[in-house]
Amino acid sequence: MTEARTPAEHTTPRPAASVAPSAGELDLEERASLRRIHGLSTELTDITEVEYRQLQLERVVLVGVWTEGTAEQADASLTELARLAETAGSEVLDGLVQRRSSPDPATFIGSGKVEELLATVRSTGADTVICDGELSPGQLRQLEERLKVKVIDRTALILDIFAQHARSRDGKAQVELAQLSYLLPRLRGWGEALSRQVGGRAAGGVGIGGRGPGETKIELDRRRIRARMSKLRREIGAMRRVRDTQRGSRRRNEIPSVAIVGYTNAGKSSLLNQLTDAGVLVQDALFATLDPTTRRAETPDGHGYTLTDTVGFVRHLPHQLVEAFRSTLEEAAGADLLVHVVDGSDPLPDDQIAAVRQVLVEVGEEQGGGAMPHELLVVNKTDAAPELALARLRHALPEAVFVSAQSGAGIAELRDRIAGLLPRPEYEVDLLIPYTEGAVVARLHDEGEVLAEEHTGDGTRIWARVAPELGTAVLPYAVGGSAVPGSDLPATAAGH
Repeated sequence: MTEARTPAEHTTPRPAASVAPSAGELDLEERASLRRIHGLSTELTDITEVEYRQLQLERVVLVGVWTEGTAEQADASLTELARLAETAGSEVLDGLVQRRSSPDPATFIGSGKVEELLATVRSTGADTVICDGELSPGQLRQLEERLKVKVIDRTALILDIFAQHARSRDGKAQVELAQLSYLLPRLRGWGEALSRQVGGRAAGGVGIGGRGPGETKIELDRRRIRARMSKLRREIGAMRRVRDTQRGSRRRNEIPSVAIVGYTNAGKSSLLNQLTDAGVLVQDALFATLDPTTRRAETPDGHGYTLTDTVGFVRHLPHQLVEAFRSTLEEAAGADLLVHVVDGSDPLPDDQIAAVRQVLVEVGEEQGGGAMPHELLVVNKTDAAPELALARLRHALPEAVFVSAQSGAGIAELRDRIAGLLPRPEYEVDLLIPYTEGAVVARLHDEGEVLAEEHTGDGTRIWARVAPELGTAVLPYAVGGSAVPGSDLPATAAGH
């Protein structure tokens, strides 16, 4: 059974009854409705010996394989692919879905569907085909030979978007490493650049001097790519050590850390701006921000913590990106609390939650399989979600906080929930601090949790909860008692 589908708008999934029987029957109005984000891309054209770049929109046709799940999930996957293509700077003309038990090992979609796809490419004038899946090198070569247009897969598309949006040195290095990891097994070089080792009269009678360097150009390219990948890994490792140092400083000062994770375009940056006035770029586009941003925030009672906006996730996130962005994703794995943002207006929010948690599990396994931090689900965009969908989510996710980062609704409740889930200092202390030591009092308010405070004739009497390092620093001001066994805190500091 085969059928053609067109990606619908991502906010309103198209009913199965409206599926067109053939991609060629889609009218121009339907194709125009697929255009959402009009970006620009560059195409390199070679004319004689002059190279110039012609600015234009790529015209693409999408194709996917529906192997499992419902028709709604298949449509949602192709719709998401359309949004990714538009974010990369292209004009989506058509979308086809092939129903199969598994992708065809030779052409991904099967020979019959290739002929239908070829007819669609010719009728629409498309210059690119994007497949909703990761193609093997053989599948990629077969499709390009039959379709006579450029063919890319979902992985290459996401890598291209990351390359466009990366701004920091760290982000650019991680994206380049991911691109090279993807490119290495897909190099093709059997052509004019071929150089083979010859000898004697085998080189057309040239003899001495006719021997080639002994390597094909593709082998030279592979060696250069491996060398570049090694250099990038060293650079990323050095930048990772810098982040570890910064993270270690926060841990020594016992500053709790909160990481915002979630699906791309779920509103993570908007939420960060609401909680911290960070001024991070907010745009209705997939992967609008890639570089993690860390800002200081405060609980309603004045205790400080760090809030980090991490890179967004997506269904079937390429493993090259998970590998390359491991150092960035470690911010999430090493946080004290995860704020998991879900797009409440998405037709399939459960799939978003599953995709994010799958990537987090992969990151946790790569870090040694340690337990992931506590997760606080936050359903965002309540102002754009239908009431019926919100009612279903409230029933399915009773522990979630429902907010709108756009209007500010629910933000106060979110602050309170974050404050209640942050780790508290370990020990309670009873201190009498002279009035001349105002810096110590300020540090207790900044790094500890002051339970009570009283001004006496001898100084400031403070009852507080502190971490071990701060407890050792304020030990001289403890009121009476001897040390607690196993710690440097006094007996009057009633530890757990």
